[in-house]
Amino acid sequence: MDVTTDAGAPWLVAGLGNPGPEYAANRHNVGFMVADLLAERIGARFKRHGKAQAQVVEGRIGPPGPANRRVILAKPMSFMNVSGGPVTALRDFYKVPVGNIVAVHDELDIDYGVLRLKLGGGDNGHNGLKSITKSLGPDYHRVRFGIGRPPGRMPVADFVLRDFSSAERKELDYFVDRAADAVEALVIEGLERAQSAYNS
Repeated sequence: MDVTTDAGAPWLVAGLGNPGPEYAANRHNVGFMVADLLAERIGARFKRHGKAQAQVVEGRIGPPGPANRRVILAKPMSFMNVSGGPVTALRDFYKVPVGNIVAVHDELDIDYGVLRLKLGGGDNGHNGLKSITKSLGPDYHRVRFGIGRPPGRMPVADFVLRDFSSAERKELDYFVDRAADAVEALVIEGLERAQSAYNS
């Protein structure tokens, strides 16, 4: 499969999470938080897509000229474990090459607030990635937002479906802002430059 990015094709940035107000502030929903901020920067509101179980924003990012990119921001409304269906439907509808797809998601094996950008790889037990990879293969970009490991013997499922702690919330806006910057850098400048700037 061709994983090179296509400068003329649109980008699809999928923030992963679970729909519904009860999940909105969960650690597992940090992908939605980043997508919401990117939509705010574009100046558009998410709307339900007619052909996919997702909310989408269409817009452009980057300076005027050759670096300007058409972007579709998406929040799958299918629940995390079956994110692959909506992402694939949007890929087909907008004719997005797999190399122009970015999944923004929480990552247990990275300390809180630390970012890692990469292309391809495994799912590391993340059910949203597992579902997307099953549908598309592994060769899409990921912006991994560190949430750290659960304390003590707390089960992983309980940890990711809890809200960020009060201490974490003090820095959350800053880290979400930085993750949105990283997505923009990836789309506009390419993976290597974005990695050198944001892979802390």
